[in-house]
Amino acid sequence: MSQMMTTPGGLEQTLAYPPKKQSSKFVRVLKAYPLVFIGGIMVLFLVIMAVFAYKIMPYNPNYQFPNGLAMNGAPLAPDKQFIMGTDELGRDVFSRVLAGAQISLEVGVFASIISLFIGTTLGIISGYFGKWVDTIIMRITDIMLAFPFVLFVVALVSVLGQSVSNVFIALGVLGWAVTARVVRGQVLAVREFEYVQAAKALGAPNWRILFKIILPNIAGPVIVLTTLAIGNNMLAESTLSYLGIGVAPPQASWGNMLAEGQQVFQYAPWMLYYPGLALTLSVLGFNLLGDGLRELFNPRRVR
Repeated sequence: MSQMMTTPGGLEQTLAYPPKKQSSKFVRVLKAYPLVFIGGIMVLFLVIMAVFAYKIMPYNPNYQFPNGLAMNGAPLAPDKQFIMGTDELGRDVFSRVLAGAQISLEVGVFASIISLFIGTTLGIISGYFGKWVDTIIMRITDIMLAFPFVLFVVALVSVLGQSVSNVFIALGVLGWAVTARVVRGQVLAVREFEYVQAAKALGAPNWRILFKIILPNIAGPVIVLTTLAIGNNMLAESTLSYLGIGVAPPQASWGNMLAEGQQVFQYAPWMLYYPGLALTLSVLGFNLLGDGLRELFNPRRVR
């Protein structure tokens, strides 16, 4: 931007003004896709709360305080010592909520990694090779989607036993079908692109085309699926623990905390409110982040 100015001698001189400072690409993306920012902040808060749980929590989550119950044996309401109150055994609810965050995030992440690996691998193979390979894999996928997911997981966890590792193994092994179907659809479109056909014509091996060319070009939808799957798996873990077949007590889980709080809700509602609020906000954060990333990675969006 410039402006002409006449000097005392009658000569014209051009004055250049500095251009307006452009906002960074990161800031522009946040303004255009606020769900990414809101969901990211909520997820970041959960991650910090889970990773540093045992440094943040004031007490051992399983310790039963002698003064943690009222004279009539009822849980204590929130006060200065127990900011979220105590449960029916005199344990600090705040410490147990933090411990439950660690369990929920661990199950959500590891279950999603397992299902991502299985679903992406089968989806790429199915979409790329087609024919009888595609038919077999998609029929297996249809069978997996036909079964009620929660009942299927309940049956497998009952066989494996109650533990954190068995819960995320069951969720991961049985939760790959949606990922496989979405990845297959993406591969069917990408494999017809010119750069893929050129790689075939040059004699590139199939493994290189699959994992060096096709996979990076479908990374956006895969990331979105993984983000949404983490929230869904956290909710599934809480459901299993609520039913008494997930994380075994006395280990803290938001699900079994909800089950315990339901029994004493009339005179100790905080036992239900705080783990329920933590679970709701965590799942909401991952869903908002996933929706925002879906818009961000949408190839039809206005750049």
